[in-house]
Amino acid sequence: MLQEQRTGMSGLPDGIAHYPGYLDGGAQQALLDSIRQVVGEAPLFVPVMPRTGKPMQVQMSNCGSLGWVTDKDRGYRYQPTHPVTGKPWPPMPDMLPALWDAVSGFEDPPEACLINYYTDTAKMGLHQDRDEEEFAAPVVSISLGDDCLFRIGGTQRGGKTQSIRLISGDVIVLGGPSRLRFHGVDRIYPGTSTLLKDGGRINLTLRRVSASRIS
Repeated sequence: MLQEQRTGMSGLPDGIAHYPGYLDGGAQQALLDSIRQVVGEAPLFVPVMPRTGKPMQVQMSNCGSLGWVTDKDRGYRYQPTHPVTGKPWPPMPDMLPALWDAVSGFEDPPEACLINYYTDTAKMGLHQDRDEEEFAAPVVSISLGDDCLFRIGGTQRGGKTQSIRLISGDVIVLGGPSRLRFHGVDRIYPGTSTLLKDGGRINLTLRRVSASRIS
């Protein structure tokens, strides 16, 4: 179950909330089991960068009514179907909308959950999540598996950044004035969690894509 105590972390930019250990061990395992079922229906694939076709270092899937994808010709976008199988994305496990309701402060539900799997050596360069219509909704990120070094920059490239170590069960929310901050993963710390049998890290990112229904 979700831990009742939800403590923020001081020293982070306004609009960013860090909830260390938000998911206890049982909740992490239950969520992992649900994500495995999702990936059974919507297999992980290796996304590639627009224009260059260079493979990204993570493997990816999605669940929800929409999923984030990228390829060489059409670039970054959301679509309702898996780019390899052509089938609709599986629905989100019930835990995820419930978590969104608890931490997002946004009334409309999430439409997409991006699933990224990091091996021991995978990284994610600094980037913005800006392919959505609705920037009033935050991005909610959940960590499962090995620790990572998460880096946060400004709303423009360059400039000062700061890093925090995220562990399995942590939740971090980027919203308000920090919704469009650049962020990325500099490294994975192998062997720091036993949740994933073969190691690595899963990151789940909940996003509202469409404009809010609330006037």
